[in-house]
Amino acid sequence: MAEKTVTPGAISLLLSNPSPDSTSDIPEIIVQVVDLKPIGNSTTRFTFMASDGKMKLKAMLPTLFASEINSGKLQNLGLVRILDYTCNSIPNQPEKALIVTKCEAVSAALEAEIKVEVKDEGRIMLKPKQEMVPKSAAQIVHEQRNKSDIVQIFHSAAPAARMAMTRRIHPLCSLNPYQGNWTIKVRVTSKGNLRTYKNTRGEGQVFNVELTDEDGTQIQATMFNEAANKFYTKFELGKVYYISKGSLRLANRQFKTVQNDYEMTLNESSIVEEADGESTFIPATKYNFVKISQLASYVNGREVVDLIGVVQSVSPTLSVRRRSNNETIPKRDITIADESSMTVTVSLWNDLATNIGQELLETVDSAPIVAIKALKVGDFQGLSLSSLAKSTIQINPDFPEAENLRSWYDSKGKDSSMSPVNSSLNSTCTKTGQRSMYSDRVFLSHITNDQTLGQDKPAFFSVKAYVSLIKPDQAMWYRACKACNKKVTDAIGSGYWCEACQKNEEQCSLRYIMVMKISDSTGEAWVSVFNEQAEKIIGCTADELDRIKSEDGEEKFQLKLKEATWVPHLFRVSVALSEYMNEKRQRITVRAQSPVDCSAEMRYMLEEISRIALS
Repeated sequence: MAEKTVTPGAISLLLSNPSPDSTSDIPEIIVQVVDLKPIGNSTTRFTFMASDGKMKLKAMLPTLFASEINSGKLQNLGLVRILDYTCNSIPNQPEKALIVTKCEAVSAALEAEIKVEVKDEGRIMLKPKQEMVPKSAAQIVHEQRNKSDIVQIFHSAAPAARMAMTRRIHPLCSLNPYQGNWTIKVRVTSKGNLRTYKNTRGEGQVFNVELTDEDGTQIQATMFNEAANKFYTKFELGKVYYISKGSLRLANRQFKTVQNDYEMTLNESSIVEEADGESTFIPATKYNFVKISQLASYVNGREVVDLIGVVQSVSPTLSVRRRSNNETIPKRDITIADESSMTVTVSLWNDLATNIGQELLETVDSAPIVAIKALKVGDFQGLSLSSLAKSTIQINPDFPEAENLRSWYDSKGKDSSMSPVNSSLNSTCTKTGQRSMYSDRVFLSHITNDQTLGQDKPAFFSVKAYVSLIKPDQAMWYRACKACNKKVTDAIGSGYWCEACQKNEEQCSLRYIMVMKISDSTGEAWVSVFNEQAEKIIGCTADELDRIKSEDGEEKFQLKLKEATWVPHLFRVSVALSEYMNEKRQRITVRAQSPVDCSAEMRYMLEEISRIALS
């Protein structure tokens, strides 16, 4: 059997047809992968030199090939067959770049790079003249009628159909900012609300959509002002469209919501046409579900999560007033559970609260299953989930994850004991899926000396430290509703008004929200502490501490705080970056606290000594 090698003149073949109309127009092209390496610091996008032994061409591989490279299926110095591609111009450079959108490995890495000696034989090969076959008059008339029918069909077709006939459809993974004309066929899998914004240049409107092609690749497209008004009613969730004349740029890591290095912008000159009859070829909304037990690692991160669960309870609609513009918006809380036997509360806002939320309220007795796309994970009361403008909800969806969840719930889930995910954050037991106080143990200096920690999503550590200072002049607590623990305000006349419960109460409770300094042998750090942990550290409730301050005097109050200092604790903390006055700062939050167990601490130290000795 002949050994596989490169196709002679492969690079010339690629450059002679930089953008094939169809994959059927592409001949057999095999090239060698030379100098395969990642692009910058990326772990999913790679570049290489495509070589035919005589010529080379710079090539790029989209993110979908990362798994084949990491698994070793596609190797440096190996051979690949190019099945689909496009050649794009590089700005300010004469050469082009090959964007490989589909290929297959032909051979593993060869021993060396293939090099073909160039020989000048001093002769020119002439293409033989094509033999003319005479045609009858009937054949000529038949061919002319066929051509006339095709032209008539083309001109009578809808614009979207004509676009499909005349333009090559580009996969999303092949697009880049340097590419010229392209047309994509995508489904709208998420649609945000039309929002108004203000900045130094004035006011405007904006909305975005998430688009998915037939390969499952996603990209976010954003429209401003005239384009936003033009396309907001045009785009409908779940429908398929042909889109062209847009632009791409590198995605802003702070705001991107899909796995794509680029984001798309559509302006008023962009073309968007609905693709009738094409819906079966484009996958529906793509989910990346996260278990409730795994939500802790996403707290205050930039990454949104998808969740699927069984609805346990639904609250009435509440009205919440925004601080920014004093606008009143509807809100509704739903509690859902999954196979981890944990529950979490999800806050739905605006239309999701009034429309989908009302439907869930009416069907809650049947324990419907919901699949929610794009939820923000916050740290209110330990862990909270909130819907965004781009969030979507499917009730009783028809896919395997929902079937498995329904089977679990009907067989044993509805009769099992469920615990709120917030309670697991305070647990030190690894059986709950959470880390123990002896996992990821570090010194404080490890956290404070690395200002990059928590840049993409919160980092979690365990520390053994002393509370070294609690400032007595800080605001240590807030007035909370006894029913829901949310903040209350003074009611008109008397009592307290809870915006969440929409009712007046004669009494309220105090809940800690404070900062304190903790220290170990390597340094010190300020940490935020919430009610449950603060009660354990100080040794009394916020109501009791307030009574001491008001009835026993300032001296007894400060003495109580002083008694809480210089006591050792084990802390489980999260580290995230927050921005204040255009300056990024570390925000360290105590997620769990426990007293030092001397026996467990000795075992940990002995294990550390053994580990160091072995290393």
